[in-house]
Amino acid sequence: MVHHHREMVDTTQSEAPPQEDEPRGCLFALSQPPLMIFLAVIGCLILMAALHDLLLL
Repeated sequence: MVHHHREMVDTTQSEAPPQEDEPRGCLFALSQPPLMIFLAVIGCLILMAALHDLLLL
C-alpha cells in the first residue's frame, strides 16, 4: 500500500530542462510586455514632470 505513494512524489524531476540553444539578448528582453509597460509608465512620469516644469513653473 505504501508503494503507490512513493511513485507519485517525484513528478517534477521528469520534466525536460529548458532549452538554451538560442542566446537571448537585449531584443528579447525588450520584447517582454511587463518591461515595456514599466518603461512606458516611467517615460510618461518623466514627460509629465518635464511638461509641468516647462509650462506651469
